[in-house]
Amino acid sequence: MLDALSKSFFHALARSQSLERFASRVGMAKPTSFARRFIAGETADEAIEAARAIQASGMLLTLDQLGESITTLTEAEAATQVYLTLIEKIRAAGIDRNISIKPTQLGLDIDAAVCVDNVKRILDVAKSHDFFVRIDMENTPYIQKTLDMFSSVWSQGYRNTGVVLQSAVFRAEEDAKAVSKMGARVRLVKGAYKEPSAVAYQAKADVDAAYVRIMKYLMTDGHYPAIATHDPRMIDATKAFAAEKGIPKDRYEFQMLYGIRRDLQTALVAEGYRMRVYVPFGKQWFPYFMRRLGERPANVGFVLKGIFGER
Repeated sequence: MLDALSKSFFHALARSQSLERFASRVGMAKPTSFARRFIAGETADEAIEAARAIQASGMLLTLDQLGESITTLTEAEAATQVYLTLIEKIRAAGIDRNISIKPTQLGLDIDAAVCVDNVKRILDVAKSHDFFVRIDMENTPYIQKTLDMFSSVWSQGYRNTGVVLQSAVFRAEEDAKAVSKMGARVRLVKGAYKEPSAVAYQAKADVDAAYVRIMKYLMTDGHYPAIATHDPRMIDATKAFAAEKGIPKDRYEFQMLYGIRRDLQTALVAEGYRMRVYVPFGKQWFPYFMRRLGERPANVGFVLKGIFGER
């Protein structure tokens, strides 16, 4: 119940324009500003600099330009160009060639065909430079649209891409089977969005149980799954299942968000596991930031300390 209330509260705050204006002034203003704990910067260059340090510590990377639910095709074109430029910047920097994209940022709300074309443009350039592109999953109204778009590009021969599924959503188990039968890679998360009870589990225990079920399927029948979680119990369950089934550490990877549970990230690398850090950046960071607080209320103390410590 408390988890659901926390998520509802922070999702409401994410829609507050006055709070966003305040946060935008102070959240990223200085190297020590509170939002920089979870956001690698407002520009690609800042994110790449942060990514260098992560890679130097033995971790893998995926970079993500924040922003979603654009309202014009002009904005969708601009977002596409940002990603095309990002690919070139990453290539020039010599860091891990892996990015994440959001369908609504590329026009899914406006014109699905344009969105598919934008995704293909990114995948074409990514393929020419040996990049992998993860297509992020947004809230439930977009799940079928995203999977349809993903299936479309996959059927056209694009193999340098994968998708994300959320264990909180009822349909995720069947979607995991369908995507795996295609031969595609899945990133498994619990889900950061507040969803209605008609389509998603509301109790944390149910979300966790579904996560473990889907994890086990992906580990045995999937294709290099990404086990994306900050929950030590989910990590331990994955490690135990892999040991039980004799699944080598190079057949899957763990993933976590930038700035969250860095102790676990370091520990997994020390144990010889593949650990990928999701590195978000961009000026449109506020909604993403608030969802992270809703997922893990323990982060609130850090943020409050940062706010009141600003000068």
